[in-house]
Formats: sequence, C-alpha cells, structure tokens
Amino acid sequence: MIKKNLHGMNQFLDDYPGMSIAPCRGMDLQLKGKFDFEGTIADGPKIVDSYFLKIAVPRKFPRALPNVEETAGKIPRDGNHHVNLDGSLCLGSPFRLLKQIYKKSDLSGFAEMCIVPYLYSISHKIKNGGDFPFGDLVHGEQGIIDDYLELFDLKERFQVTEAIRLLGIKKRIANKQDCPCGCGQRLGACQFRIKLNEFRNMAPVSWFKAHS
Repeated sequence: MIKKNLHGMNQFLDDYPGMSIAPCRGMDLQLKGKFDFEGTIADGPKIVDSYFLKIAVPRKFPRALPNVEETAGKIPRDGNHHVNLDGSLCLGSPFRLLKQIYKKSDLSGFAEMCIVPYLYSISHKIKNGGDFPFGDLVHGEQGIIDDYLELFDLKERFQVTEAIRLLGIKKRIANKQDCPCGCGQRLGACQFRIKLNEFRNMAPVSWFKAHS
C-alpha cells in the first residue's frame, strides 16, 4: 500500500490532474497519464502542451531521482531530442537535477523544476525548429562534464573529476587535500570549499561517491 501523500503526491495530482497512480513493482510510487503544462521564458513564447508520461519514483526520492518516460511517441527518437537509449528522458545532468530539486524537494517541485523546462524545450523545438531555447549540451558523458564545468565554475575535466571525488569523502578529510580549483591551497583554505559545501548540503557523501 502506498503511504498517504507520499512525496507530496496529493499536491502533484492536484497540479497535474491528468496523471494518476499506476501499479508498480520495486518502487515506492509510479505515476502515469497525461501531463498538461504551460511554460514561458524571458523573451520567448508561452507554450501550452501535453505529453503522456510514466514517472517511476524511487524509494530514496528526492536523493534518488525519478525515471521519466514519454509513452505516446510524441518526442522523436532521433538522437536530437534528449531521449536516452532505454527510453527515459534526459532531463539534465545528475548534479544539475540535484541542485534543481533541492529548491523544492517534492513531486510538484520535481515536475516544475525538471520536467516542465525539458518539455517546454522539446515543444519549442518541435513547433519552431532550430536550437533548444535553454541551449543544448553535447550528448553523453562529454555533455555532463561540460555542464559540471559550468556548475563548479572550473575549466578542466580533471578538476571536475577531483571536485566530485572530494565530495565523495568526508568533509574533514577533503578539506586537508589540494583544492581542485588549482589555487595551490588546501581545499579548507580556499573559497572553492563554499561551492562544494553547498552541494554537500544537498545529498549525503554516498550519493556523490556513487556519481564519482
């Protein structure tokens, strides 16, 4: 039996009445149905659209992120619309999604911060062609690294790798090691520690270790 109002489920169903609870196995919750949304961006058009989605919510949500699939084939599977090979939607890099959902860590927050911007971009591209309105990362690992370079304000891939490694160990140990920003100081003596500590507040060490 699904726990009452699990992960803010009641508010999500109020916000997106076309969605409903679906049978699931191995997950706390699965939601399925018509996802109606509207969105706008600065100097961009208002878009009102809908997609049929299946959202599998893991037991450890929000520390573990839902898997979202579009089930009606509306989004082209041509490699240019950020659909993974397994059919799941590529909503963003793990660290980007973690940062987004930290602002509002329930299902409505996940929908608002992660699903709607993705669908807005997809609808915009389908209707108008051209580039995605929020920009378009390179697919795969390189795209993730590029996003992390921006998130951490770093310049080199090895710096990103080291920053994530430090997040995957205890803070007191990490602070004694060289800062990945390249300043030549210990992490604990550099202002870069503040940026890493912001991420430490979002998830446990084990989450970062699993993504290193």
